[in-house]
Amino acid sequence: MKWGTKYGPEYVNRLYGMVRRHLSGEFQFNCLTDDTRGIRPEVQCFPIPPLNLHLAPGQRDGAWKKLTTFEADLYGLRGTALFLDLDVVVVGSLDDFFTHPGQFLIIRDYPRFWRFGERVTGNSSVYRFELGAHADVLAYFRAHMDEVMARFRNEQDYLSDFLHRQGKLSYWPAEWCPSFKYHCIPRWPANHWRPPFIPEGARIVIFHGEVNPPDALAGKRNKRFAHIEPALWVREAWRE
Repeated sequence: MKWGTKYGPEYVNRLYGMVRRHLSGEFQFNCLTDDTRGIRPEVQCFPIPPLNLHLAPGQRDGAWKKLTTFEADLYGLRGTALFLDLDVVVVGSLDDFFTHPGQFLIIRDYPRFWRFGERVTGNSSVYRFELGAHADVLAYFRAHMDEVMARFRNEQDYLSDFLHRQGKLSYWPAEWCPSFKYHCIPRWPANHWRPPFIPEGARIVIFHGEVNPPDALAGKRNKRFAHIEPALWVREAWRE
């Protein structure tokens, strides 16, 4: 999905290129977007279905638009869908993402030291589902929008809770989708001379928070007093 101006068409085009290099066989690559300009012709574009989301001034949208991937009939699309955030970097085979057992698969959200106990929340940078199979996720949100947004911080909190209560939530093997900022940056003080690395077993590196792929390539971290060396492997992986 691509909306607004944060990510240009090059993110879509590079994501397509990475998928093409790392996924065997034929596939259909779809993008839900409000602006198709500059997107390569191999990508089939559709408008983002309306969500009728009413935000207060300054309120973050929390990626709630992602829930429209669960339309009962999403432009007639059928089959198994693998959702990928625009700013991920694919570094290994994607084939197993389509065969790993489970009704709904998502990244188990990365632990933070200030959060205690077992959490069911998933990180929705990468999730797999059957198109049309979880229409109740979107239907409930549309019918109880204010309640859901008051209770949950963002769409992935709500989505994980909803499907967990139905017994449908499963997680990818932890090594498949490492976090760039948690798993790829060497610990201090080695981060000042050792470059970020690709962890063993990684398939898709997840960029969230203060670093995105061009920042990583340039050795830039948008956080005070934090340092990273340039991650030169991004140049080879993150391309059309």
